[in-house]
Amino acid sequence: MSFPRDPRLLVVALGGRALQGPGRPAGPEAWLRALRRSLPPLVDVVAAGFRIVLVHGGQPWGDAGRRRGPGRSTAPTLALDLRAAEAQGAAGYGIQQALGNLCRARGVEVPLAVVVTRVEVAPDDPAFRRSTCPVGPPYSAAQARRLGRERGWTFLGSAAARRRAVPSPRPRRVLEADVIRRLADAGAIAVAGGGGGVPVIETPDGYRGVEAVLQEDATAGLLATSLAADRLVFLTGVDRVEVGHRTAHAIGVERLSLAEARALLGAREFPAGSIAPKIEAAVEFIEAGGREAIITSLPGIRAALDGCAGTRAVP
Repeated sequence: MSFPRDPRLLVVALGGRALQGPGRPAGPEAWLRALRRSLPPLVDVVAAGFRIVLVHGGQPWGDAGRRRGPGRSTAPTLALDLRAAEAQGAAGYGIQQALGNLCRARGVEVPLAVVVTRVEVAPDDPAFRRSTCPVGPPYSAAQARRLGRERGWTFLGSAAARRRAVPSPRPRRVLEADVIRRLADAGAIAVAGGGGGVPVIETPDGYRGVEAVLQEDATAGLLATSLAADRLVFLTGVDRVEVGHRTAHAIGVERLSLAEARALLGAREFPAGSIAPKIEAAVEFIEAGGREAIITSLPGIRAALDGCAGTRAVP
């Protein structure tokens, strides 16, 4: 379905660094405290009349699919698509609780809905020929060899701490885009696409989950395009993007044209595991007709929407 562009609709990608800072929540309760401490700026955005679709990173307090037996840990028992759905529900619930309570305390009446989101990928995506994305807990070399034989898993890492590696294909279509846009049009905050969504492929018998993980920034960009959102906002641990990050010659960037963004990506000026995927998703969103993409911190989101903070990628 094609939607009319909505100038008040934002897709906001909430990265883990936007919430946790330099540390990492030790468990669910610590993460919920981090949410309550960090999310008030989003309430300001809602109170200003913006409609939000919120995409978040994966569950931050560990492996939801890992099961422990007496005195030892075992391999995850759930398939990756089920684990992705489980993590979406758990993390989405935490955001729903924290943000909902913050809105209520401010007198901002807005419903929140968590949408377990499936994302279609191509069965012939080249990524399926190589496993590069680490998932799950670390294993010893002996455990990795055994699981490699028994389950056909691929492992990466040092001999003392090897992790399973799986493909990370490109998202092609967000299957729940229609219901997410309807929720936004009805005035609800939709929490969707958590951890990049559940990867599925289309088969003659319908959609089937696959053993892969998706990059949440790419999913956020695709969802913003699918919903005809006006702007795409990436919230991370920095106020704006820097060229020469962590060097003596670092320069903050306020505005990036498409040509400049492509050139800097080609020169590998951005960290591959953090900022580069956001710039790539921003470029694709703008090429598809989006007005602008913003990269900033959570405290800076309101000023960034007013043009006074953050890095803006524009046509």
